[in-house]
Order: sequence, then C-alpha cells, then structure tokens
Amino acid sequence: MTGYAAASVHHAGLHLSLDLRSVNSRYLEIHFRCGDEFRTIEPHLRERIAQHVQRGKLECRVLLDSSAGAERELQLNLALLERLSGLGEVVTRHLPGALQMSVAEVLRWPGMLDDPLANQDLTRPCLQLLDTVLDEFVASRQREGARLRAHLLERAAQMEAHIGRVAPRLPELVRVYQDKLAQRFTEVLGSADDERIRQEIALFAQKIDVDEELSRLGVHIREVRRILDTDGAAGKRLDFLMQELNREANTLGSKSVSVETTQVAMELKVLIEQMREQVQNLE
Repeated sequence: MTGYAAASVHHAGLHLSLDLRSVNSRYLEIHFRCGDEFRTIEPHLRERIAQHVQRGKLECRVLLDSSAGAERELQLNLALLERLSGLGEVVTRHLPGALQMSVAEVLRWPGMLDDPLANQDLTRPCLQLLDTVLDEFVASRQREGARLRAHLLERAAQMEAHIGRVAPRLPELVRVYQDKLAQRFTEVLGSADDERIRQEIALFAQKIDVDEELSRLGVHIREVRRILDTDGAAGKRLDFLMQELNREANTLGSKSVSVETTQVAMELKVLIEQMREQVQNLE
C-alpha cells in the first residue's frame, strides 16, 4: 500500500528528521537513505518497521543537521594529521615533484575533523522519532485500506448479482441443451431413443452442469467478506482467494453451453481481475 509520513525533532543541538514512504509490493522491502552515522542504527529501525508493516516497498530517509545557532566546536584529529604528514614526507622523498596537499584537502580528509555533535548516540532519539512517524504512516495506510475495502466489497456484490442471475436458470439451460443434443442425434441417426444414446446425453449433461462452480464462487465471495470484516493483515489471504475465484470462473467458462453463462463467466473474470489488482495493495 502507498503511504507517507514524516517528523523531525531537536536533540542535543542537532536537528533530526525522518520520513517514510511506500509503494505497492507483494512483499516487504525496506530501503534506507541515510548517512554513515546511522548505519549501526539501521537494524533497529528495520526491526521496528517490520513490527508494524507486513507488505510494501518502503523507503526510510534519515537526515541529521545542526540546529540553528548551535555551536559546533570542530576539533582537529592531531594524531591523524601527524600520520598524514609522515606519509607525505615519504612520498616526497620518492617523488620530489609530487604536489603538496592544500589545507582544504587536509581538512576534507576522512576523520580529520571531529564533530562532537555528530558523534552522539542517536539510537534512542531515532527510534522515538520513528515511532511517531509510524503512527501517522500506519494511519494513512488504514485510510487507504478503508477505501480499498469499499472497492472490493462493491465488486463482490456485483459478482453475487451475476451469480444470482444465472443460477436459477441453470436447470432450464441444461434441459435446453439436452433437447438440442437429442435433436442432433435424431437428425444423424434417425432416432435418439437408444438407451446408450440417452445415457450419453445424461452423462454429458452432468459434465456441463456448473452448479458446483457457482456454489464454490459463492463460498469464496463470502470468505472475502469475512476477511475484510476481520481485523489484521488480509492481503495475502485475499490474494489466495483471488486465485481460487479465478479458477472457478475459468471452469465456469469452459463448461458453458449457453451465451448467458459465457457472458457471466467473462463478467466474473473482469471483476476478479479488478479485485486482484487492488488486493496487491492491501496490507
């Protein structure tokens, strides 16, 4: 499911901001966009997110800036500077023409400047900020879930209407097809009164009877309603039911011997596909 939430907090002279955004995915994928100072915190953030979200492709972005007006007393790493100077002398002895590093290049050397603010343990404030973001994030996905639920229930009602229209007509449709089959035997063989022919007609009538498929479709639709009325994650269970509904609709179409049942099978497949696309978005 799609969703977005963001929050920020001031902590010990630092401005910490975190945002979560997600797009649809059948599985849970979490990607982080943050600085190296958060690498050790990522596992804690991932675990906390997984406790609240089961599906979706999520991006978690964490940014760290100094608060406005905060004093940043940067300290030079003298030990590193001495080592860098010694290495520079070795290079100069072997390559007399080598260029010397500028002051700006030395200051940009990794680890040369020690920022006390950036070296704080940010695990606790990050997790607290994530909890705030997750509350809004989950709430936004719940609002979307309510809209998707209404969409699915509407399609389920349409499916039940199609089934309700054709189900009472089944005995008549089968009988009409039996009469046509008997008439064709009469035209070809001159008679349809032979016991073997009557058995074949009755056997074929059983093969084209779709009452069982319609009953299973009804059972699956009622299960969809039950799941949608139950709290908790429903996406994967509904995904499985869409497969079962599609299987029954395919069988209904393949066994159809009338334009009416063929049309119903096609309408059901369209509605099932519409539901399947939305089920991919559900938690």
